[in-house]
Amino acid sequence: MSLNLKEPTLALVNVSHEFIDNFCSYLRGMCTMKTTLKRLGVFAVISVAFAMPAMAYEAGDFIVRAGAAQVDPNDDSSTLKLDGASLPGSGAEVEDDTQLGLTFTYMLTNHIGVGLLAATPFEHDLKADLGATTVDAGSAKQLPPTVTLQYFPMDAASKFQPYLGVGVNFTIFFEEDVDSELEAVLGKGDLELDDSWGLAGQIGFDYALNEHWLVNASIWYIDLQTDAKFKFDSGSVVKADVDVDPWVYMIGIGYKF
Repeated sequence: MSLNLKEPTLALVNVSHEFIDNFCSYLRGMCTMKTTLKRLGVFAVISVAFAMPAMAYEAGDFIVRAGAAQVDPNDDSSTLKLDGASLPGSGAEVEDDTQLGLTFTYMLTNHIGVGLLAATPFEHDLKADLGATTVDAGSAKQLPPTVTLQYFPMDAASKFQPYLGVGVNFTIFFEEDVDSELEAVLGKGDLELDDSWGLAGQIGFDYALNEHWLVNASIWYIDLQTDAKFKFDSGSVVKADVDVDPWVYMIGIGYKF
């Protein structure tokens, strides 16, 4: 009796081929499913992103910003004059100060807005440079309301909104005081600083965090001149013309209504 091993072997080979074909088909199906799921996931993310409300700048929008504002004088002055006589090598200096800054923008169109800079009062220390030495001369508070016409060049729906502004500044000085160090030399006195009108330029940007909230940074250059007059009980008068011309830096957060 002879055994026919050929037929079982062929059957086994056919079963193996069928198993391998089915397994490969299963793997291809799994790969296709993963690819499909990935595509669906990407599509879902994109759909959600587009479904999120964009921060559009449109006519009628009102934007309020608050943050730290620093006034950094780029000062220059005439020589000090004591009772009309110039003191060679002398001059006046104005120190910087940081306060709470507030800015407001009302959008006239999608690209044009009107801006206002306001702040809590800045207080600046004043120094008299006498050439050989520098003495504390006094201090003064000021408010620098500045109105600018602003241009926003980006598309209204852009999250990043840079802008340029040009306008006018009115600086009000008040609570001027003579420092005791200067009074020790010339006696008790009073200080007067003239208010100032000047041009102002601005550059800044808003970056949207969501539909309403944003972060902001901005810089102004303000043309600011004042006449300083120290009057002492002794009858002496010290005068100086001071170009303060400050840079104003502000960084903060904002809200769009």
